[in-house]
Amino acid sequence: MKRIYLMLFAAFAMGAVNTSCSEEEPFATISPEDNPMILDPLFPDRVNGELPTISQISHDANFKMDLTVTPSDYTEVTWEIDGEQVCKGNSIDIALEAGTYHLKVVATTTAGKSTYREANVVVTPLEGEPWSEEQEIERIVVAGSSARLYGINLKDVTGVAIGETTATVISYSTTEDGDCLEYVVPDGLADGQYRISLLGTDGARYGANMIRVVSTPVVTAGFNHATSNAEWVMTGLNLDKITSFELNGQTVSDFVSKSDSEIVLVCPDMANGEYTLKGLSDGNEVLFYNNGELVNEVSFAVISGVILWEGHHYVSWDLADGDPNKTFNLIPADQFSALIPGSKLCISYSIAPEATYHQIRTTTGYWNDLPGTSVADVTEDGVVEVILTQEVLSKIQSEDGFLCVGHGFYVDKVSVE
Repeated sequence: MKRIYLMLFAAFAMGAVNTSCSEEEPFATISPEDNPMILDPLFPDRVNGELPTISQISHDANFKMDLTVTPSDYTEVTWEIDGEQVCKGNSIDIALEAGTYHLKVVATTTAGKSTYREANVVVTPLEGEPWSEEQEIERIVVAGSSARLYGINLKDVTGVAIGETTATVISYSTTEDGDCLEYVVPDGLADGQYRISLLGTDGARYGANMIRVVSTPVVTAGFNHATSNAEWVMTGLNLDKITSFELNGQTVSDFVSKSDSEIVLVCPDMANGEYTLKGLSDGNEVLFYNNGELVNEVSFAVISGVILWEGHHYVSWDLADGDPNKTFNLIPADQFSALIPGSKLCISYSIAPEATYHQIRTTTGYWNDLPGTSVADVTEDGVVEVILTQEVLSKIQSEDGFLCVGHGFYVDKVSVE
């Protein structure tokens, strides 16, 4: 009998142990000294430095996510959207306006160890809702000045919320690319990025992503090429505040003219080549909008006028294959290999009056459009200009050279500036 009692007691003890283990948290660990890990969901890696998208939802749905972390008993999770903490805990359930948001999830243990994950959350607008997307540089704005937004369904927008302020809409128009709103950026806004909302007549708010307010000079165009001893025109914002430029170590502080949107100087006597450009504004650095980013130093090319070809060559893609006038292909590809990125290709043309239509297109030898170009309808003599970026030059080399195609015109001169 004593032996039976001992066996029953042992069985009861084992059952109690099994019950205790089964009730533990699946990712609980013994020590808060363990390194924290975010186990689920899996955040994708960046692609070419860009954040991946972890969630894409429509405006009528909340952004929801549950996080699994370890050590679960000793880890606190915080959720940040656009750099601001919005909640704590292993779950989030939040309403967001349409737009793209930067999500950051931080897991921190009681011992102070932490890890994080980042991704984008994309919220799409509903059909019929006002919506605006960035096109080029219109999202870089100056406090107290007018600015524009482009998008759809903007006709009934009454204001633009920027942070804690509201901008007044001063005009609405339509363009080939959609609706356009012009508004006045409120005075007193500090430099930085702001998420904006479009305000409807019903009082509703509709997301429209971000703008960036700047008080420093920003050069947006004209900086990537110049001609020695010739006037050099750059455009942008707050350019009247620029005090000097530094061209490869050479300082230029005398300007032909200067306004808030344009600055003109004479490029010094410099040999053809590629150089660096920086600027100063009362001791602060001038910014340049280059390849979608604001940077404080860019490269530019100095090119004295070089004629690659001159004559009077008719072009019509309506002609039969093999006809020498079906394309303009009279400049060997190796001539482009010596050109400097940032220089400007100028194609002087004249109209053939007998043609029923006139179109010009610049392509590679494979008939692929040069990057940043497309077919152009023309009605009078003129010049087609193409900025020879490194991408353009590489494409010409890899795709069997340069062509000028189209119908109803003569190529008269091709030069580089």
